[in-house]
Amino acid sequence: MRAKVSYTLTAAALAAYLVLAGGRGVLLLRHGTPLTVALGCAVLVLPLIGVWFLWQNTRFALRAGRLAAELAAEGGLPPDDLPRTPAGRVARDAADAAFLRRRAEAEAAPGDWRCWFRLAVAYRDARDTPRARQAIQHAIALHARVTADKARRTPASS
Repeated sequence: MRAKVSYTLTAAALAAYLVLAGGRGVLLLRHGTPLTVALGCAVLVLPLIGVWFLWQNTRFALRAGRLAAELAAEGGLPPDDLPRTPAGRVARDAADAAFLRRRAEAEAAPGDWRCWFRLAVAYRDARDTPRARQAIQHAIALHARVTADKARRTPASS
């Protein structure tokens, strides 16, 4: 829950910044001199990049959340029972051991999105965020493929 609140606050702050930056870009364009028009165009590029970035990350978070909910409904989420440090982080040795188990599971079933999702959790517990994100993205892609295959095989109802 804390992650959702912090993401929402960060996204809201970024959206406010994008609106402010976009407004300044429009003001520069309205001024009408060649220099201000060039600067206004340059300033408007930042909000466009920011909107794209925000959209991509929000889409990723929503898809990952749907996978987590589906896996939780199936009872397939890994239990949060690893020992923790006094600061609340997962103990490094326990995270490494869980990671080895999850990696072996994903290697044994490379086409199973559930294994890749659990591997992503293990990466996160081991504090390897970039690989956790890659594993989640792979799980999302595998889930989409499985869902599309099911839709193709299911006869359309009249």
